[in-house]
Amino acid sequence: MKRLFLIAFCVAMLSACQNNTNQDKTATTDSTSNGTPVIADADAPKVQVEKAIYEFGEITQGEKVSYEFKFKNVGKTPLIITNATATCGCTVPEYPSQPIKPGEEGSIKVVFDSTGKLGLQDKVVTVTSNANPTFEQLHLVGDVKEK
Repeated sequence: MKRLFLIAFCVAMLSACQNNTNQDKTATTDSTSNGTPVIADADAPKVQVEKAIYEFGEITQGEKVSYEFKFKNVGKTPLIITNATATCGCTVPEYPSQPIKPGEEGSIKVVFDSTGKLGLQDKVVTVTSNANPTFEQLHLVGDVKEK
C-alpha cells in the first residue's frame, strides 16, 4: 500500500514539473506572470546602468545614505520596471512607475539606514523589469562604525 502511494505521488510530481517546450519564445502577444508583455529579444528594452556599485565609504552608525542609480534604456521598446526590492528592510528603493522610452534616462533612488548595523555592508537591490538581458543588481557598499 505504501509503495502504491509512493508511486502515485512520484507520477503526480513528475507530470506537474513538465515544461511545454513547444511554446514560441518570441511571441509578442503573451504576457508574463507579473503582467508585462513578452517582447522578442531583438526588440526588447536594454538597460545601461551608469554605475551599479556605489561605495559610500565609512559612516557612523545611525546615519542614512542616499544615492540615485542612473540608467538609460538603450533598447527599442519602452522599459517597464515592475518592482525593486532590497536585501533587508534597512534599504528602501524607489523606482519610476512610468515606462522609460527608448533613449530616455531614469533613476532608482535608494536610501540605506545604518541604525543597528555595524561593519562592512553590501546592500543589494534587485530590479524586476521587462529588460533583456535582465537589469543588473545594484549595490550600496560601505563600512558602518560604532558611535
